[in-house]
Amino acid sequence: MMKQAIFLLWLGAALPAAVPVWAQEQNETRVWVQIEARPTEAEADERARAYAEVFPDVAGYRLSSGWYAIVLGPYGTDVARLRLQDLLAAGMIPRDSFIADGRAFREPFLAPGAVPPAPEAEALAVPGPEMLPEDAPPAPEAAPAPLPDETPAEARRSEALLLASERQELQAALQWFGFYASAIDGAFGPGTRASMAAWQQAEGAEATGILTARQRAELLDRYGRAQAELGLETVTEEEAGIRITLPTALVGFDRYDPPFVHYAPKDGSGVQVMLISEPGDRGALYGLYDILQTLEVVPPEGTRSRTETGFTIEGRSADLASYTHVELAGGLLKGYMLVWHPGDDERMARVLTAMQSSFRPFGDRALDPGMVEMTEEQRRGMLAGLEVRKPRRSRSGIFVDPKGAVLTTAEAVAGCGRVTIDREHEARVVTTDAALGMALLRPVHPLAPRVTASFRSTEARLGSPVAVAGYPYEEALPAPTLTFGALDALTGLEGESDLRRLRLASRPGDAGGPVLDGSGAVLGMLVAPETGERRLPDEVSFALAPAALTARLSEAGIEPRRAEGSGALAPEDLVRLGDGMTALVSCWD
Repeated sequence: MMKQAIFLLWLGAALPAAVPVWAQEQNETRVWVQIEARPTEAEADERARAYAEVFPDVAGYRLSSGWYAIVLGPYGTDVARLRLQDLLAAGMIPRDSFIADGRAFREPFLAPGAVPPAPEAEALAVPGPEMLPEDAPPAPEAAPAPLPDETPAEARRSEALLLASERQELQAALQWFGFYASAIDGAFGPGTRASMAAWQQAEGAEATGILTARQRAELLDRYGRAQAELGLETVTEEEAGIRITLPTALVGFDRYDPPFVHYAPKDGSGVQVMLISEPGDRGALYGLYDILQTLEVVPPEGTRSRTETGFTIEGRSADLASYTHVELAGGLLKGYMLVWHPGDDERMARVLTAMQSSFRPFGDRALDPGMVEMTEEQRRGMLAGLEVRKPRRSRSGIFVDPKGAVLTTAEAVAGCGRVTIDREHEARVVTTDAALGMALLRPVHPLAPRVTASFRSTEARLGSPVAVAGYPYEEALPAPTLTFGALDALTGLEGESDLRRLRLASRPGDAGGPVLDGSGAVLGMLVAPETGERRLPDEVSFALAPAALTARLSEAGIEPRRAEGSGALAPEDLVRLGDGMTALVSCWD
């Protein structure tokens, strides 16, 4: 049966060559398919005879270089091209086989047909349809003959014949599968050898660090199939001035929204790509770095790094992962973002490697901000078409020490997955007092507030003017605003000594903000408005008294500052103080 299989392989391999000479033009160029070359005649003869057990038209010639070529043919050029394609597709000859015109051939060392098929194979007839029973199952297709294996010495010699592009392709394949992490330069140094050995070891083969022809073919075949599955293609985005390899089987061009070129998911892949392109300087780079971290597709957890010429943002949550890279050069910001589901990490690691190694900004242009219509708000935020990640709620707070500790309401931090100060600084809750409705926060990394609150130690006169510094519209405004009113009572509506009643119209976002007297001293912290059945007039608000606040701060190990001055400040100075001591406290899921 084995010899019958060999004969069938021989027959199948011979079919592409079975083109009658009379069917070709007499003056057609004759060419060969060169499948190997060896440095000695003995080695070449041995290899040629091994191939001749499968192919009927093997020949061998000494080359002008002194090596010995093993070839199939001769054929006409069209037939040779088809034969090369068919045999490569079947995996029956090395991937580096090529069409040779014969100009380098010298005397033959093995003439075509010099090695006949095994006698047993010759005696076997291939049955025609009339010889088979009617109910006979179809004959199984013969498997392609595997490439002859090589010793390390033979593998090194065949490797030496590889073109530079072929050596680079092997490095790219090793890199794709996670075995190689250096430059794709075609130089097989210690790093490449170590990666080859690692691949061999992973395949259960001897880790020689030199891939045989069979191993090279297998590695490149897997690489080609993996790339085809993802549709990796080089995309040249002329409008953005970016050239990059993208997984076109997973994403497709969607739209321009400067500074983004959007590639949307294909067939529910869950993968998104955004190319980033805009004119800008270092300030614009820093601004873009901050803005991108507010997007839903950039989870807050993950590594961040920023230099004066670029940044990288890695984001990861249970449901989303993203990688963003931006570079500044020549007054242009260019980069890319890849978004995927964490369950697809292994495949996306390969896609990301391809994108990182292929990313090339080119030209002196970036996306024109006027190429599509946008509102002024969209243009200022540079976030057209993107969903910005928003906190569950935001409230105000008071900086109470030089390292950035913040006093705010208990309601501001209730049920939060995480808490931030001034949008980007992570904070932890040190203590809460449910009875008073206050909480104390500390930033994870120390801050340096411009102003630290000073608390009034004496009671203010009834009717005296006051102002609340806060964020009435939560995240909507970039800085706190002052709302003016007056002190109406030194207790709450039911005589609570820890409360001060104000004649002042406040909003939920103002809660936690400092209530200032005319000198800039803190005479209380605004509490959240009541949400029960009782409905108070809009201009009725309440603040926690300074004595209650300073007592809790002392218990937490913070020595509160006492106000010294008593004169009225100019409005602009009061605004400056309120702005410097007021923090934005945000609660995130």
